[in-house]
Amino acid sequence: MELTRRKILALGSSTFALASLTSLPVFASTTDDEIAALTGGAELGEGAITLTAPEIAENGNTVPIAFDAPGAVEVTLFADGNPVPNVATFKFGPLSASRSASTRIRLATTQDVVAIAKMEDGSFQTAKANVKVTIGGCGG
Repeated sequence: MELTRRKILALGSSTFALASLTSLPVFASTTDDEIAALTGGAELGEGAITLTAPEIAENGNTVPIAFDAPGAVEVTLFADGNPVPNVATFKFGPLSASRSASTRIRLATTQDVVAIAKMEDGSFQTAKANVKVTIGGCGG
């Protein structure tokens, strides 16, 4: 087989197209893998943490997110549609007056924002909010 410039370009572009198509569902599995690593595979409960996020974000560059997690020692936020899903980790000491925080995060597309709280007794609690983004923040 003789490699010409045209064949090399065709091979390169098809390889690039295949690689970009197969990487799309990787973000969700990356989030699941990171949550499993954080929790050690422990079961996640619901109801002990309140996650506040807008239903529709006009601009994905600055999406306000807040949570309240009484009894939590650590809260980690994940955005499962972002290239790097682990967005932020908040740690609370034993003398923390409030186990809540608010921040602004960047979201690439419409996606779920997930909060995982490690409680004082070692259990894990979760809360999830779906945010519809009209203008992407991660290059979209």
